[in-house]
Amino acid sequence: MRKLFTSGMVMFAGIVSVPPGTVPNRTSSEPVPDYRHDPRFESLTKFFHKADCPAEKYSSEFLRAADANALDWRLLPSLSFVETSGGKGARNNNLFGWDSGRARFPSPAAGIHAVGYLLKHSSVYKNKTLERLLAVYNPGAEEYVEKVKSVMRRISPTE
Repeated sequence: MRKLFTSGMVMFAGIVSVPPGTVPNRTSSEPVPDYRHDPRFESLTKFFHKADCPAEKYSSEFLRAADANALDWRLLPSLSFVETSGGKGARNNNLFGWDSGRARFPSPAAGIHAVGYLLKHSSVYKNKTLERLLAVYNPGAEEYVEKVKSVMRRISPTE
C-alpha cells in the first residue's frame, strides 16, 4: 500500500514539473462549452449551493474537466466534497487534498483540470474501475470508496 501511495506521489511530481503544454490546456481558438442549460450543471450547482460550498462557482469547470477526460461528471465534484467540503477546507487552490493537501495550483480551475487529467491519463489511475481508482486515490481507507460513491449519488443518481 505504501508503494502505491509513493508511486502516486512520484507520478504527480513528474506531471507538475514537466514543461508547460504537457498537460493539455484549452486554447483561445477552442470554443468554450456553455453548461448553463446542461441538466448536469443544474444538479451540481444545486448540490454545492445547498451545502454552501465555494466549489459551486466552479461547476462549469468540473463539467469541462470531466468531458475533456471522459470521466463520470460526478467524480471530481464528489472528491472535492469529500476531501475539502467542496472547497471549504481547500488550501493553495487544491480542492481535492491532492498530495495530502500539499499540492499547489495556480487557480481552483487549474487544479480541477490537472486532477481530472491525471485521473484519466496517469498510469497510477488509468483504465481502472471507479472502485479501484478510488482505492488508489485514498489507500487504506476502506470506507472511502463508498463515501465518494454516496456523494456521487447525492449529486445525481445516474451518470
